Amino acid sequence: MAAEPLKTLFHPYEVDAVALPRKDARVLFLGAEPGFRPPEGFTAAPHLVQGFRPHFRALQASGFNVTPQAEGAGFDAALVLAGRHRGQNELRIAEAIERVSPGGSIIVAGGKEDGIASLRKRIDELVLLDGHLPKHHGIAFWFARPADTGAASALRAANPDFVVEGRYHTAPGMFSFDKVDVGSKLLVDNLPYDLRGSIADFCAGWGYVAAEVAARSSGISSLDLFEADFASLEAAKGNIGNTAAETHFFWTDLLSEPVERRYDVIVMNPPFHRSRAAEPEIGAGMIHAAAKALKPGGKLFMVANRQLPYEPVLAKAFSSHAEIARDGMFKVFSARR
Repeated sequence: MAAEPLKTLFHPYEVDAVALPRKDARVLFLGAEPGFRPPEGFTAAPHLVQGFRPHFRALQASGFNVTPQAEGAGFDAALVLAGRHRGQNELRIAEAIERVSPGGSIIVAGGKEDGIASLRKRIDELVLLDGHLPKHHGIAFWFARPADTGAASALRAANPDFVVEGRYHTAPGMFSFDKVDVGSKLLVDNLPYDLRGSIADFCAGWGYVAAEVAARSSGISSLDLFEADFASLEAAKGNIGNTAAETHFFWTDLLSEPVERRYDVIVMNPPFHRSRAAEPEIGAGMIHAAAKALKPGGKLFMVANRQLPYEPVLAKAFSSHAEIARDGMFKVFSARR
């Protein structure tokens, strides 16, 4: 996310539309991202919540108190940074209402291109807003936490956990939370049925690829899932199902944190963007991480969007590679270390 919504979030304090919290106030910051700068006079030490591992590590390195999921109640105020996922935004506001004491201030902000105007209208239907302000290509709005949590209940009811194909439990904000990703399915459909030994799923999401691998290959001794999104990894723990393989789960930023174990096979559907524009260097970094984590002779199976130029990266990182499938949108590669 750009830095603009972070500035928008603190704007109500800067213009005295919302009173600054006391120095000893307990302030919850949901969806916190690196780079925010509280205004002059904001002396409270906020409790940050961020489940995306790269952001979490950056915030932690800056000295902030940060956890991957919210903890505790009785907060005096809450800040909510809204993003592109409507359901996730509504659930964060519900969480703020549940964890802030009655009467405490809740400020929400996001970019106009991410639908913050419609989010403001949605919340205005449930609680009495105290105000809103446009600034930095975004909108901030705020309200006092109501005496009851009826608004939070309504938001949670509108955004229930999802069950994909009758078995995979997901939630709004996760990648492809409402259906099996087409690229992931193409990858699974073109994997060998006789995978053996130690297997890893890089960028495992809520566990679809790993669960399908475990179900179809009986020769797996261990199955490790690596994922940067904390909530998705927690969902994957329940989605793997019963398997004879020993399973491990790693909340990891594969682009910056080393993988200590070595594998016979790695399967992977890497992300290719952090914003709206494609960023092939993310996938390239994942390919290099996979090459380092494979045993000599180990194999990588990965899916990618057809237009992304990963062939030269694979050629440099592996002794051999081949395209083994494609459809109108995606291509599947195998590569041997």
